[in-house]
Amino acid sequence: MSVTSAIYGLEGETLSPDEKAFFRDADPWGFILFARNIDRPKQVRALTDALRDCVGRDVPVFIDQEGGRVQRFKPPTWRKAPPAELFGKLYDREPELAIEAVKLNHQLLGAELIATGVDADCAPCMDIRVPGAHDVIGDRAFHKTPEPVRVLGQAALDGLLDQGVLGVIKHIPGHGRAGVDSHLELPVVDTDEETLAESDFAAFVGIEGALMAMTAHVIYAAIDPDDCATHSSEVITRIIRQHMGFDGLLMSDDLSMEALSGALQQRGERALAAGCDMLLHCNGKMDEMVAVAHAAVRMDGPAQARGDAALAARKSPSSFDPVDGVARLDALFAEAGLEPVS
Repeated sequence: MSVTSAIYGLEGETLSPDEKAFFRDADPWGFILFARNIDRPKQVRALTDALRDCVGRDVPVFIDQEGGRVQRFKPPTWRKAPPAELFGKLYDREPELAIEAVKLNHQLLGAELIATGVDADCAPCMDIRVPGAHDVIGDRAFHKTPEPVRVLGQAALDGLLDQGVLGVIKHIPGHGRAGVDSHLELPVVDTDEETLAESDFAAFVGIEGALMAMTAHVIYAAIDPDDCATHSSEVITRIIRQHMGFDGLLMSDDLSMEALSGALQQRGERALAAGCDMLLHCNGKMDEMVAVAHAAVRMDGPAQARGDAALAARKSPSSFDPVDGVARLDALFAEAGLEPVS
């Protein structure tokens, strides 16, 4: 079935009549939840059920649940998950333990999400950490070099999928070098392409099972001095699709972020024209969603095939004991002489 190329947020903890009517008409590919939509597990489960009932399909429901600063399911109701940086520190001491720990941590995240009907996580963050860059990435990055990021990112995807949750690698082709926060203004990275290819871009190359990725609202001046990755056919075609070899579903980062300029409909049209498969809009403001809906198109061709492949990868969660998982996670850090993370 052909649906429209959009993922929308919503305003509150329940669907309003206006939202139900809009979502039925707009027929989006998926939805995304934020802290404003979340109270208790039963409420989230009822909301995800209502979203799927609204459009009459088993649509993916996304969330940003990385751990650390980016965690929409919050304590005390849910576990306080560690930031990615701690797994990088473990990797520097014991790489194999770090790989096991990242997979285990993401199994724990996935088990919490799937229990509420959330089956897609905008994680892992695969940006490298660059000294002197803005801290919008910071401890969300696994490491300052690409190989640990790639390896640990792979483990994160594996852990999520073990519990039936699809991962979204971000922010492709790399946000870690940005000097400003793209939520607030447009970053311009003037690093030469060779350096980018050996560092930032390398973290995204060769990841098995990466079925979805989210773009960076970042200008890479050596590649396209005029447009950020989300709006750059040069970055998407030559760097993301060809150099990196990524052939999964490519979604924009949030179209309402201040890094982008112009009307919402124009932002969406430019993203699709540049090569994005999917438009992401997060704040739940109805007038903005209507504008994005005017840009969204019925999915077909490669975009639909990529979306279908992602949804086909969803599976039932494996048997998993979260209590044992937390204990094992702490034991892995203790084995390497580090403080427990739970």
